[in-house]
Amino acid sequence: MPTFDLATSQLRDLNQALHAVEAGTNDLDFEILNPRGSHAVAVGCDHPLNISVKGPVGYYCGGMNAQATITVKGSAGPGVAENMMSGLVVIEGDASQYAGATGRGGMLVIRGNAASRCGISMKGIDIVVEGNIGHMSAFMGQSGNLVVLGDAGEALGDSLYEAKLFVRGTVKSLGADCIEKEMRPEHHELLAGLLEKAGITGVETREFKRYGSARTLYNFNVDNADAY
Repeated sequence: MPTFDLATSQLRDLNQALHAVEAGTNDLDFEILNPRGSHAVAVGCDHPLNISVKGPVGYYCGGMNAQATITVKGSAGPGVAENMMSGLVVIEGDASQYAGATGRGGMLVIRGNAASRCGISMKGIDIVVEGNIGHMSAFMGQSGNLVVLGDAGEALGDSLYEAKLFVRGTVKSLGADCIEKEMRPEHHELLAGLLEKAGITGVETREFKRYGSARTLYNFNVDNADAY
């Protein structure tokens, strides 16, 4: 298992090593020690790696991830898993603002809380937050799923397109064009699968409410001008 200690190694050397892994190799496990809030840890991975980060990270950890499984044994700064394509990113602590922003695929799991704008402009990513999320989360969410086991802040799902939002706790307020929707059997099935994939047990899907777009802001209509 290659080990990089960022107390003595350069971050550039780490990321270059992650990018240089050759197809077909069996040495896919990496350990990163002493990240100490470093920015851009394990960005742009495009191999089925297993990366364990032993400590907190700064901005954009796991950004543009494809295929890799990245586990951060600590908290993460802004933009974790931004523009993620596939794979799995797990944050065992809290995440700062715009976690999973513009994510196109894969799954982001946050064991703690997420700050404001979690899932902003999400485009296919699945995000599961075991704690609470801040204001303006899923703003302009286009597709994908956001699951929150705790509470949601103000303006949830503002200007939402077709992303699906599931919240177990309370929602302080809904954003423009976001409404509560019926939990049909297919939604219970979808949610159960997401919880299972995120490694969450002992939670019933009936405890959640679903929120989605009222579909009145897709195109400008003068009758809906007050909602913009």
